[in-house]
Amino acid sequence: MFEYILGFLLIWFLCWWMRDKLKVGKVSDKYVFITGCDTGFGNLAAKVLDIGGFRVLAGCLTEEGAQNLKKETSSRLKTIPLDITKSDSIENAADLIKMEVGKRGLWGLINNAGIAGILCPTDWLQIEHFRRPIEVNLLGPIEITLKLLPLIKKARGRIVNVSSVLGRLALTGGGYFPSKFGMEAFNDSLSLQHHEKQDIWSHLPPDVKKQYGEDYLIQSETRQEKLVKKLSSTDLSQVVWCMEHALTAKYPRTRYSAGIDAKLLWIPMTYLPTFATDFLLAQDILIDSNAV
Repeated sequence: MFEYILGFLLIWFLCWWMRDKLKVGKVSDKYVFITGCDTGFGNLAAKVLDIGGFRVLAGCLTEEGAQNLKKETSSRLKTIPLDITKSDSIENAADLIKMEVGKRGLWGLINNAGIAGILCPTDWLQIEHFRRPIEVNLLGPIEITLKLLPLIKKARGRIVNVSSVLGRLALTGGGYFPSKFGMEAFNDSLSLQHHEKQDIWSHLPPDVKKQYGEDYLIQSETRQEKLVKKLSSTDLSQVVWCMEHALTAKYPRTRYSAGIDAKLLWIPMTYLPTFATDFLLAQDILIDSNAV
């Protein structure tokens, strides 16, 4: 019986693997719009897709970012000014994209633009510390998606929303986690700055400081640096490969998990009972130098 099950699983895996490798036809007439192309994932994705032959429309917040990207890409790539938090900027970008793609429509939208905001205990924060990440990471992508949906439908295209394992598991306070949890819900329905944290601490009421202790800021900063170092990778290609596959695969996946840690640690953790996850996080097991 075990041999039959093993054989079935092997056949299923081979069929999935072969299906996953199938690509769409020529991409030279396909337009892709990417937000947040000044730096990071968006910048690299624009370069990779440009090399791959796509007609890339790169949303850039700054003129400097746009000019730098143009220097490193082909003449096919066009940059589009975009502040994802402003409706008039989104409207203008949508109009420029519509003029550029014409009757072809928009094959791909990659909602990549995002910020971390301030990450620290919730009772240190004001509403503006939540508002900015939610505007950039959630409301902006929703608004640009709504504006571009007619063009995507015209091309029978695809939307790639960049979320995070931290859209399934909140590690501390701040607007980033609600924004990414919200992005997960949106999917279903369709840099930490030390001096800023220090400034927040200095304005806390004395009774709140007393609750945490005077050395809490230093201890939490050390812990957070370890966590960021453990979670971070300089290899941006892992995420960009997911973006590229989602646009070029004949049968794209519903969700992509970039990095072995996401597959083997963070996503499995979200299926644990809440008390178990809280215990692991409280004990620093996940960022201990001898763990993972």
